[in-house]
Amino acid sequence: GLLSVIQRLKGSPEQELRIVLLGLDNAGKTTLLKRLASEEVSTITPTQGFNIKSIHSHGFKLNVWDIGGQRSIRPYWKKYLGSTDLLIYVIDSADQKRFEETGQELAELTEEESLTGVPLLVFANKQDLVTAAPAAEIAEGLSLHTYRDREWQIQACSALSGEGVQDGMNWISSQIMNRKK
Repeated sequence: GLLSVIQRLKGSPEQELRIVLLGLDNAGKTTLLKRLASEEVSTITPTQGFNIKSIHSHGFKLNVWDIGGQRSIRPYWKKYLGSTDLLIYVIDSADQKRFEETGQELAELTEEESLTGVPLLVFANKQDLVTAAPAAEIAEGLSLHTYRDREWQIQACSALSGEGVQDGMNWISSQIMNRKK
């Protein structure tokens, strides 16, 4: 009726989503978070604990939790996963020595009960470096094609330059829209 027309004209209240941003130390998580929040990315220090930022995107308020990736912090990741609407996992595409380690961490995360069915966006970061592995090669190495219990996407990007970051955000918004249907 008229009430629904008025509500559409006014715009519906902004929906909030909880996004957890994980990955090994030095993968570029905080740089990515600052890029998403349109903040300066020239001076980034390692995250001790976590950062939280609220980002407005495509009519949604995204509460993004950036949790440190040092080996000593990783056992605590599980404590932050409750009520997660989307998981962003960041990989340093140029650090091929740690691909196995990052793959094991991601595999353990996706087995967490609290993340069952939660969409996964993997940012293959640092694509601006000549030693960076292509996103398709990383997807193969992570066996992403075996993930049948969730929607997933791998996105090549450079958090430093911003290249590819918006494409990842567009995928997130498409996931949000599909869930609303």
